[in-house]
Formats: sequence, C-alpha cells, structure tokens
Amino acid sequence: MTNIPPPAEELRVLDLELRRLDARRTQLLQRRAWLIGVLQAAAAPAPAPPRPVRAPEATPPNVQNALLTLGGILLTIAAIAFTLVSWGHLGIGGRSAVLAAVTLTALGVPALLLRRKLRSTAETVAALGLALTVLDAYALHAVALPQTDALGYSAAASAVLAALWTAYGLSFRALRLPIPLAVATAQLPLFLWTRAADAGDHATAAALLVTAALDVAVALRASDPGVRVVAAVGACAMGLWGATAAGYLSWSATDLPDAARAGALLILAASIALVAAWLITEPPQAAGAAFAGGLLMVAAAGGVLREALPSAWTVPGYLACAVALLAVMRTALPRPVLRGIAGAALLVHALAALWASPALASALLGPVSWAGKAWSGTPQNTGAASAVPGLPVQHPVMAALVLAAVATVLFTAARLQFQALGHPGAPPLTRAMTTPTTGPATPTATLAASPAALALAWAALLILPSALQLPYAAGVSAYVALTGALLVVAVVSRVSSKAVALTSLTLGVASSVSVAFLALASTGATLGTLGPLTALFLAATVLAARRREAVSSVAPAAVCATIAYTTTLAFAAGAARDLRVDHIGLLMLAVPAIGALAAARLGRHQLTPPVEIAGAVAGGLAIILTTGHAATLALALALGGVITAGIALRTDRRPVGYAAGVLFLLATWVRLAAWGVETPEAYTLPVTVPALLIGTLRRRRAPGTSSWTAYGPGLAATLLPSLVAAWSDAHWQRPLLLGTAALLITLAGARHRLQAPLVLGGTVLALDALHELAPYIVQVVDTLPRWLPPALAGLMLLAIGATYEQRLRDARRVRDVLGRMH
Repeated sequence: MTNIPPPAEELRVLDLELRRLDARRTQLLQRRAWLIGVLQAAAAPAPAPPRPVRAPEATPPNVQNALLTLGGILLTIAAIAFTLVSWGHLGIGGRSAVLAAVTLTALGVPALLLRRKLRSTAETVAALGLALTVLDAYALHAVALPQTDALGYSAAASAVLAALWTAYGLSFRALRLPIPLAVATAQLPLFLWTRAADAGDHATAAALLVTAALDVAVALRASDPGVRVVAAVGACAMGLWGATAAGYLSWSATDLPDAARAGALLILAASIALVAAWLITEPPQAAGAAFAGGLLMVAAAGGVLREALPSAWTVPGYLACAVALLAVMRTALPRPVLRGIAGAALLVHALAALWASPALASALLGPVSWAGKAWSGTPQNTGAASAVPGLPVQHPVMAALVLAAVATVLFTAARLQFQALGHPGAPPLTRAMTTPTTGPATPTATLAASPAALALAWAALLILPSALQLPYAAGVSAYVALTGALLVVAVVSRVSSKAVALTSLTLGVASSVSVAFLALASTGATLGTLGPLTALFLAATVLAARRREAVSSVAPAAVCATIAYTTTLAFAAGAARDLRVDHIGLLMLAVPAIGALAAARLGRHQLTPPVEIAGAVAGGLAIILTTGHAATLALALALGGVITAGIALRTDRRPVGYAAGVLFLLATWVRLAAWGVETPEAYTLPVTVPALLIGTLRRRRAPGTSSWTAYGPGLAATLLPSLVAAWSDAHWQRPLLLGTAALLITLAGARHRLQAPLVLGGTVLALDALHELAPYIVQVVDTLPRWLPPALAGLMLLAIGATYEQRLRDARRVRDVLGRMH
C-alpha cells in the first residue's frame, strides 16, 4: 500500500529537490569553464624564452689597459730592433736626431695626454720613453764610449737613469711608474761600482747594506704605496744579500782583524734592521725586523769572540752574546722590538742547547750498553762507562756549561714572570716576555712558569760526571743523588706547580733507569745502586701520599717505580747468589706477595690500584722465569694462586677469585704433565668439579639461571675430551665409564628438568653407544644382501611420510618439553 503525502508536504519536497539540482548545475558549469581554459592554454604555442644577456668579458678600462700595454711593448721591441740592427745605416747626425726626437717625444707626450685626462695612455707612452732612455744609454756606450769599462759605465748609467727618472716622476706626479722604476734601478749603482773597482768582498757587502739602508729610508718616508712596496722589497733583498755575505765573511775569517771587519758589517746590518723596527708602525713587521737585528748582533759579537777564544768556546761565546743581548730588554724600547730581540736570543739559546744534545744522549743512553755485558768489570771512570760508540761528543764540559747557562736564563725569565704577575709595575723585560694572566700568583710560580729550566739543569748535571771523568763509584753516587734531588722536587711541589712535579718525576725516573744500567758493571755496584733507588722511590711514595699539597699523580708513579726496582733487586740478589733462573723467579714472587699485603693495608686508598697492577706485572715476570722447569713452574703457579686468593678475600676484589682458580688449575695441569700423566680426565675433572659447584651455588642464589650457564661449561670440560679419547681408545673400560657417567647425567637432567645435562648427557651417551655398536653394525651390514639396505631405507621413508604429521607433532612436543626446562 502506497502512502501519498499531503499536498503541502509534497510541494515542500519538490522545491527542495529543485534547489539541489540548481546548485549541482552551477557547480558543473564552473567545472566546464575551467576545463575549457586548460585545453585552450595547452593548444596555444609556448612563448619563446628570453635571450640571455651576455655580460661583457672585459670592462672598458681593462680593454684599454691591455691595448695600451700591448702597444707599448710593440713600440719598445721596435725601438730595440732599430737600435741594435738599423743603427749602423745612419750617420752621427742622423743617429743623434733620431734618438733625441724619439726620446723627447716619448717623454713629452704624456704631459699633453695628462691634460686631456688620458692617464692610462700617458702611462704607456711614459714607459716607452723610460725604455728609450735605457736604449740611449746603451747607444751612447756603444758609439761614444766603447772603451769604457762595462761595469763602471753600467754603475754610472744606472745612477744617472735613477736620478732622471726620479726628476721626471716628480715633474709629472700623476704618473705612477717613473719613481718606482727609479727606486728599482737605484739598487744597482753601488754594487756595480764596487765590482767595477774590484774593492773586495767586504766593500761589496758594505755597498749592499748601504743600498738596503737607503731603501729603508725611502720605504719609511715615501707616501706613494708603489714606491714603498718597491723600496721594501729592495731593502729585504739587498739586506738579506749583504747580511748573508757578512755572515759568511765572519764565519770564514781566519784572524781577529778579518773577524772584526766582518763584525762591523754585521753590526751595520743589525743597526739597519733595528732602526727599521723602531720606526715601523705595524707590530708583526717591527718584531720581524727586530728579530733579524738581534740575530745579526749576536753573529757580529760571536764571530769576534770565536777568533779571540779557543775553539771549545765557540758555542759558549755565541751564547754569551745572546745572554748579553737580553740586557737590552731592560730598556724602554717598544714592545714589538723587545719581542723580536727576545725571540732572537731564544733562538740562539735553543741552538746552543741543541749543540749539547750529543753529550746528553751519550750520558743518558750510553749506560744501556752494559745490559749486554753485565758484571764484566768496573770501568776506569764514568766517561768510559757512558761512552757511545760512533756518537761524536765534542767538549762535554762546555756542553754542560751551555746547558747550565740556558737553564739559568730560563729560570731568571720565570722569576721575572712571577714578579710581573705579582707586581704590575714590572720592568720592560717582564712586560715584553709575559702576558696578563688571571688568578693569584703562587710561591712556586717561579719554577712552574718554565719546567724547561729544570730539564736543562738536569741535563747539565747528568753530563757533568762523565765530562769530568769522575771515578766510576763517584759517578754512580752522583747519579743516585741527582735522582733523589729530583724526587724531592717532585714531592715538595704543590698542585699549582703540577708541570714542575711531573717534569721532576719524569727526569728522576729517567736518571734512575740510566744509573741502573750503569751499575751493571759489577755485582756490588748493581746491588748498591738498586737498594738506594728502591728506598728513594719508597720514601717519595710515602711522603707524596701524606702531603695534601702534593700532586696526585706523583705517588702512584713513584709506587710503581718502587715495585719495579724491588723486583729488579730481587732478581739481582738471586743472580748474585748463583741461583737458577727458575729459583730466582720463586724469589721474585715475594714482591707481589708484599704488594698484596700492602694493598690490603691501604684499603681504598688511591695507591691501591697501582700497587696491585705493578704487583701483578711482577708476579707475571716471576712466573715467566720459572717456565724452564715444570715442577718449579707448577709451584710458582700455585703460589700465585695463593696470593691471588688472598686478594680475593677482600670484599671489593671478589672477582679476582676467578684468576686464583685459573692459576690453581694451571698449577695442577703443569704438575700432572711433569709426572707424565696422559689421561685427559686427570686434567679435566679439576675443572669440572669446581665449575659444577660454582654453578650449583649460583642456581641457589638465582634460581632463574639457565642450566647451560650453570652446568654447561663444567660438564663439557670433561665429557667432550673423554668422548674424543673414547673414540680412539681400543679398550672397553673408558667407553663403559663414560657411558655410565653420561647415563647418570642424562637421568639427572630428566629428573630435575635441566636442559644442559639432558642434552649433553644424551648426546654423549648416544655417540658412545654408537662407537661401541659400530663394529657389530658393520658385521651385520656385511652379511645382508646388497638389495636389503635400499629396501629398508625405502620402507623407512614410506613410514615417515605416512606418519609425517604425527612426527611433526612429536617433534614440537619434544621442543616444547626442552624449552620448558632450565
């Protein structure tokens, strides 16, 4: 039955539907208009892309300069060709007229061009005119003055040309080229004049230096940047050339007058450099000039002293000049000048210290050669004991003096630095050599500012006994005393002087090692040296550990050195008693034992880790010495296990117990090997039993521990080697015992639901049974017909295929059962 709505309701519905249709029609018309626009835009041809505007590769001024330069070069080449080739075809008048006309025209035209503001063209024509003046000078010498000396004429011509070009440049100040060319040409007259007059090398060097001085004056006074650059380059080139020549003359001088003349030249060069440094406003350039001036002053005075004093005083003489140069630092010179002079003096000090390095290497490394000839006899003196074959050592006493002088200078500089830090009104020396720092100055800052002074003083003292050829015993005693003094400095230095403390400690260790090798000449010297060294480092350890102000790293390093020398002393004592090497190793085990007791006494002190580590290293060396004898090695391993077990008694060292167990196990194995035991179970059961006990205890404390972690290693340690031995054993006892043990382990794993015993025991049991049944299986297989094995295999595959799903379920069930086990 159809329900017809009332007319009013039906009219309302119709109006609603018509409004919806109108809205939809409007939407479709808008969409249609947009699609028509898209299609028309796609059909229209694409506009051509705008053509890129090429930027000019060269700007008009650059093009103009290039053209003018090229034209000037071509005209210059043409003039040279005319002068050299076509000159002879003209008479005297023609020649003069041509040269005068061309030169005057080339030099006069720039005036007109400058009035029209054509500066680039004027520069080019002026350069051509200047080149023509050179050709005029050449033509004048070739025609009018052919007999004149070439060098002398060149000197006069260069001077005249420099003067003319200078006047020309001053007349036309808008031209930038004439005056720089005049300055460059002015480098030649004095040098060429001295060579023409054959004035000698000293006069030539003087001419170069005078030229450099004139260049310096021009560079400092000129206002044109181009002139300053040319003059500065000329000053550097001529000054370097002249100073090098003067230095060569000073070094090759054979008598005092020659050295004095060369020294005067060097002083002249130094004066030029120092005056330039005074007047230069840029700090880097001023410091560089002062640096060169300081070096030249040292070279001048040192060259004279070298001829006045014996040859052994050559390096000390130069060093003395450098020290005297530092007196200038007390003046009120500008700071860049003072820094340059200080840098020059520092370089001379460094070179002097480097000259003394062979003597230091001989004194420090020479005793190492006694390691290959220990206890072969006492040498005559310390010098003979420290000699290094093939290392030339010249004037060792002077080397020690040089190092001491350099150390004194550095110490003085450090002290002045401390004064500068504490007093703002310090003298210029400290202002130049120090920079402002923050924080209060400490009493030990005088030495902390320069640990190099301590190192150089140590080097001087180290060289002195061998340089003075002291008796052997006195030399060894001096070296031991030097070690003690360095350890005292390391101990008394505060935390603020950490650099000094570490330097002193390092030098003390180096000295102790050197004297320890030096003492290998005789038994008495070795024992008499190692004992005091051990006592010194032990005292340094105790004092550094008790001092709160001491550097924290001094005591650990000192205690390691103490244990090292104690171990060496034990070895030397055993060797002096003619003990066997393995017995000496047993004697050395006393050192780690004492170290373990000391570590237990110290507790959680900062020295405990270094004592334990050094003791472990000493114990390892002792055990290595016993490897030549099996019984002694077993005893050493057992003693090491006892010491390690004692360490493991401490609550914070429980993990060390594993190392003790390993040592005991190794001791057992070595003892069994010494007795000739070849049964593998004798070696594996000592591992299995403790491992199973530890696994049981762990499972009790942590029940969730896997059986593979708790019991797997212990069981595998015995089962696997025994299985390998059983497969190669021809008797029945081992397979029987192994099968019985594997069966019991499998049943225990099944009883307690433990995966590792079940799997390992079952696998070993199956393989052991297979080994025992293998001969019978082979016999049975041999008696069967040849077709029976394939038939049985086929039947087995059919059975498996028929029950495949059941077998999968069984396998999953076994996997689940094993997975639920621990």
